[in-house]
Amino acid sequence: MFVGIDLGSRTVKVAALEDGCLVDQQIVESGFDPHGQAREMLGRYRPDRVVATGYGRHLARKHFADEVITEIKAHALGARYHFPDCTTVVDIGGQDSKVISLGANGRVINFQMNDKCAAGTGKFLEIMAASLGYRLDEFGLAALESEQEVAINSMCTVFAESEVITLKNHGSPPADIARGVHLSVVNRITAMLGRIGFGKSIVFSGGVARNPCIVRMLRQRLDTARIESPVAPDIVGALGAALYAGQTVQ
Repeated sequence: MFVGIDLGSRTVKVAALEDGCLVDQQIVESGFDPHGQAREMLGRYRPDRVVATGYGRHLARKHFADEVITEIKAHALGARYHFPDCTTVVDIGGQDSKVISLGANGRVINFQMNDKCAAGTGKFLEIMAASLGYRLDEFGLAALESEQEVAINSMCTVFAESEVITLKNHGSPPADIARGVHLSVVNRITAMLGRIGFGKSIVFSGGVARNPCIVRMLRQRLDTARIESPVAPDIVGALGAALYAGQTVQ
């Protein structure tokens, strides 16, 4: 058995592979002790090899992981496992977003990553949802109820939140503001895609891939490409780490 673990900013994800098949997966909140969470999650397995990725990967290697790989490589491997012909990966996680261009053999050709602030990430959406009185799991659905959006001009989380509060106090409907927030995220991602180029098949991974409004807006904006997500988009990185664990012992 090969196990991959993705120690992200918001959650810890584990994927277990046996004979090349995904046999188990776990997702828990990182909490105050993500490495303690990780050890507990790994306790149910007897793996031949553990590979870590994500923000906490280097500390994981000191304590329990056999090796580490970057999130870029992990998401490329995980995306290709589900969709072997994909040419591009869009990953929007809790604290960063990235777009990855793949070659015919699945190798990473180019990538762009937003990791300087929370703009255009799951955290950004979470803060905006709270400002409008929505739970995160209902934020995307609320945005879909509106057919017109108000412009959110700043992608800085602090300034965007101030804009949202001002718009709300001026009487703009929350659903319209929500749609504007989602559009600002999509604008940022499509700009990143435009800089590196994208092919006909895009895999959308990360927790934000569960947001129905972001998915719909991306499909409308990138109508020349096919956008797909696995059933569990959150564990794509952990799956890629598990795949790498298997490759390194062959």
